[in-house]
Amino acid sequence: MDTSQTLSPTANDARINSMDIIRGVALCGILLMNINGQGLSRAYDDPTINGGATGWNLTVWWVMNMFFEGTMRGMFSMLFGAGIILFTTRSTDNIQGVTVTDAYFRRILWLFLFGLIHSYFLLWHGEILYPYALVGLFAFSFRHWQPRHLILGAAVLLTFSTALNTFDYFKISHVYEEAHDAQLKKKTGQKLSHTELTAIEKWDGEVEERKPSPEKVKADIEARQKGSYLDLVLYKAHINLFMQTYYMYRYFFFDIFAMFLMGMAFLKNGILKAAKSNSYYLAMVVGGYGLGLTTNYFESDILISNQFSVITQALTAISYDFGRVFTTIGQVGLIMLFVKSGILPFLQKALAAIGQMAFTNYVMQTLITTTLFMGFGFGLYGILQRYQLYYIVAGIWILQLMLSPIWLHFFRFGPLEWAWRSLTYWQKQPFRK
Repeated sequence: MDTSQTLSPTANDARINSMDIIRGVALCGILLMNINGQGLSRAYDDPTINGGATGWNLTVWWVMNMFFEGTMRGMFSMLFGAGIILFTTRSTDNIQGVTVTDAYFRRILWLFLFGLIHSYFLLWHGEILYPYALVGLFAFSFRHWQPRHLILGAAVLLTFSTALNTFDYFKISHVYEEAHDAQLKKKTGQKLSHTELTAIEKWDGEVEERKPSPEKVKADIEARQKGSYLDLVLYKAHINLFMQTYYMYRYFFFDIFAMFLMGMAFLKNGILKAAKSNSYYLAMVVGGYGLGLTTNYFESDILISNQFSVITQALTAISYDFGRVFTTIGQVGLIMLFVKSGILPFLQKALAAIGQMAFTNYVMQTLITTTLFMGFGFGLYGILQRYQLYYIVAGIWILQLMLSPIWLHFFRFGPLEWAWRSLTYWQKQPFRK
């Protein structure tokens, strides 16, 4: 493709309905996971820290870990990757004179800015716009690859990520063994060497980092419950910085890049366009769920059996990508069967509307949850149990399922989608229908 060709925004009649529906499902699903980071202190991965780890709370954690952890984010990332191809391969019959490269990188750099605002000023440290913008700078160069090469590229990235997780497991296991031996020696009354004392101190630091004390959890909850907006901007700044530096390049980069490439491949071979047969999608469901859910089940069982110990968390991280990627494939196959079936057309229309307004709805979720949980709003942070958070999720889903179709009845785009398009092409886009 000649990158000097010009582009214009996608018209509504050029949209792919199946992709809008799967994007809508993914956006709703992302809230299932994000709500834990927005409403509980340090309990996203480990329910023993805050929010309850027995009864309904543990059941909810188990369901989320089995079916949704990493899969909704995975689908959303796949759609963004597919969107790179759609954005850069449209027809050129326009009068705006914006080249492919200029339009794409303007779009990405504006997303980068939106991500900074979303994290630092709208106070969601787990936001995905900033990581998508950074990875999008790299993914642009891979848009011409053949599907098999894109899948191979994704596999390489995920394999490397798994290798890092494996290295981390053996590293922390070594720290534990050294500290354990030193503790046994200490119990016998023997004097410990400097190395042995350091080993105990290092292990205690690992435990404190991954399983903070009740005092630290309480202090975090109080800071978010009672702080003013400015207090919280300053309080969360270092958390955002950590997420956008170390966490970004250690975890998000490989995770997102791999799913971008898979999304490109799935678009090119017709999977995301609902162009495959029902038997093809059924095979995705059976194969994906068969491998993915089996892996997720054993991970969940080991974690629960060992009370979410530090070592167990590191161990299950080794198979994390394998389980979540295949579960994501199963989810995609199931949604495509739903799309092709034509059942519940009102729900499909509503989900497609959410997908068309994904940017706006994503930020709306943050605004609602921030108002509910932070101190300048209702101050519910750390108050609700894990299962109770999903009453809020259900309410937000119903709100967005109702509002999105109504909005798109009168307007061409969501408000943030319109602003993003206008900034990308540096020209005010038509808004009202």
